[in-house]
Amino acid sequence: MNAPMKSEKMAMNGIDVPTLMATIGAVNEQRDLARFTFRANGAWLSGTHSRININGYFGAGGEQTRDTDLMMEGDHPGVLCGTDKAPTPVEFLLAALSACITAGIGNIASARQVKLESVETTVEGDINLLGILGLSDQVRNGFNGIRATFKIKGDAPAEKLQQIVQQSVARSAVFDVLTNGVPVSIDIKTA
Repeated sequence: MNAPMKSEKMAMNGIDVPTLMATIGAVNEQRDLARFTFRANGAWLSGTHSRININGYFGAGGEQTRDTDLMMEGDHPGVLCGTDKAPTPVEFLLAALSACITAGIGNIASARQVKLESVETTVEGDINLLGILGLSDQVRNGFNGIRATFKIKGDAPAEKLQQIVQQSVARSAVFDVLTNGVPVSIDIKTA
């Protein structure tokens, strides 16, 4: 008697799993395809308000563009001398951590054929403004702690769902940058 054939992984949770697996296979065979350079272009509007345009990037072996420009704005709340027209830059950082790990959860769960019902995140960061305001050189300018909570529900045991989140954290580019740091170079041009 023949054993039943193992079924191929199917699209799940909005992820095209066959394409995901084909992409991983192609990158494994041609490692230079994994090199990407993302870009954000910003412009000051007024006060603490700025606009960021995201479109072109280098990846998958060449220059890439999106069908449309992705626009975001940043600002500060009124209590910090802003106009509260958009999130603060540090809130974007928290949102980036949430989005990166959540995207990974979607990919990993789908690759493992776990149907997700919901994923909810809360990401908080504590900051002391004494450094930013120039009132203390003993206080760092950035967050002194970040807490992330992920609530996940799907058709797998709790242990497997926890493993999916843990693997996503382990593979998150944003988590890596935050926990390991990255060199940042600044070039200043005047007009």
